Amino acid sequence: MVKGFLEDFSIFTEEELNTLNWLNSKYLQNIKELSQTTYDKELERLAIDLSWKSSQIEGNTYSLLETERLLQEKQTAKGKTKDEAVMLLNHKDTLDFIIENQDFILPMSIAKIEMIHSLLIKELGVSRNIRMRRVGISGTNYVPLDNDFQIREALEQTCEVINKRTSIFEKAFLALMLLSYIQPFEDGNKRTARIMSNAILIQGKHCPISFRTVDSIDYKKAMLIFYEQNNISAFKKIFMQQFEFAVNTYF
Repeated sequence: MVKGFLEDFSIFTEEELNTLNWLNSKYLQNIKELSQTTYDKELERLAIDLSWKSSQIEGNTYSLLETERLLQEKQTAKGKTKDEAVMLLNHKDTLDFIIENQDFILPMSIAKIEMIHSLLIKELGVSRNIRMRRVGISGTNYVPLDNDFQIREALEQTCEVINKRTSIFEKAFLALMLLSYIQPFEDGNKRTARIMSNAILIQGKHCPISFRTVDSIDYKKAMLIFYEQNNISAFKKIFMQQFEFAVNTYF
């Protein structure tokens, strides 16, 4: 699948790219008019929403309000597990790192992917290394690569594909899809993909995406369509809708 993206074809149509670029121009104009304090506040709000939704997609049961209390006041929610709190705190710490080091992520490399993954799975009992055994994905017959040499090769190809692309939107979208597809780690793959995608957007002076309004089931269904049919249409729709939501909601 990764090799298919080595060919120089456009992920987005001209019309789709025009829409995304127009939205980003709106974002850039909006943030010019914001004070640094207001901008930081909105970025913090987006980071909380992203931490919550990204964790929710993985089965975390914290509500958005409980997540806000945890991340801002370090107040854990009653009846929730320690791992749920750690997952959310790791998201926020990783996003803080990205925001503070905006030129870090590109050019993309395996070492950078591994670093972001290690921040996201800290203290969760998950191996930091590229996995050496098979993993299964619920609801699909798709089986990711199970050989660590093949996985590393696929990651190298992914980095090559992303680094060659000129469009920030295409780079971000490919990171989101291909890292999820390869499943290079024992756990935390889709979390890593979402954060890497946002890191690319931030480094490229594009609006980050919180995914706040996407339905978790719709998100998973779109991923399964990609896994089984290599069809990106459903997920591309989610990506574009969530980018528009972010521009109109936070900034």
